[in-house]
Amino acid sequence: MGGGGGVFGGNYTPEKYKEIIRQSRESTQDAQFETTVNEKINERLGGYSRDSDTTREHLDEIKDIIVEDTIGTVEMRFGGSVSKHTYVDGLSDVDVLVIIDKSELSESSPQEVLKYIKKKLIDANSENIEDITVGKSAVTVKFSGGEEIQLLPAIRRGEGYRISAEKGDNWSNIIRPDKFAGKLTEVNQNCNGKVVPVVKLVKGIISQLPEDQQLTGYHIESIAIEVFKSYPDSNTKTPKAMLSYFFEKAKDVVKSPIEDKSNQSIHVDDSLGPRNSQERMRASYTLDRIARRMKNADEVGSVEEWESILGE
Repeated sequence: MGGGGGVFGGNYTPEKYKEIIRQSRESTQDAQFETTVNEKINERLGGYSRDSDTTREHLDEIKDIIVEDTIGTVEMRFGGSVSKHTYVDGLSDVDVLVIIDKSELSESSPQEVLKYIKKKLIDANSENIEDITVGKSAVTVKFSGGEEIQLLPAIRRGEGYRISAEKGDNWSNIIRPDKFAGKLTEVNQNCNGKVVPVVKLVKGIISQLPEDQQLTGYHIESIAIEVFKSYPDSNTKTPKAMLSYFFEKAKDVVKSPIEDKSNQSIHVDDSLGPRNSQERMRASYTLDRIARRMKNADEVGSVEEWESILGE
């Protein structure tokens, strides 16, 4: 009977078959690794959703306290991370615009309105509220569970709003927070709704850093817009792949100022200074360090290292 290269046919040697089996085993292990890490990431996202639910309950309580008044129409409008669905406990800008149109407060200064809001909250005597502080532009309400919410008085002007100016002594120029939210929504939709979950994950990872190394929630969202506005269609859109992509690109994006699409300031990251400033290079190094941790975890197939990156 004629030979044909063994049971499997062809001219493969035993060594070649061993190599094929080894590659197949590695491919299976790689696929299992990717699946496991993505499952861990989705579990982490589930925790963020619970945090958001708690915050919304607090927002509803504040709304009941503030709107329950006879001074006129006081409208509550969610801003910050809650309205954009990117809220993460501990590192998100949870802003609520307290729109005071058609009330006697609309003739008051920002500081007068802030003091009024604080008094209303104190008089409510809520057992859930632990502390209330007044800053230059907002009232910060700290709840017993550690959550914080900022209340920003605002006056509607056309399609925009005026909030407290930087020094807190008068009202700002007209801002358009909806413009920023709209851009984030557009980029998110173009990536099949996967950008917002990535932003939550990034915020969670950043929150583990020392406070002086953390970027603001607004800055992270702005970087995400820049990073994902040209995300290649051919790229995988799993949470793990997009999270790695964010940090790989963000380390370069952060080196330059990003235009503020809400018109609140010239740039969303003015505090970091001009292009390639020392502060920006420090932020870039921090983001690059996280990107390298992810790459190293992939190279050794370490689910445990990915869990460490994601945090508790």
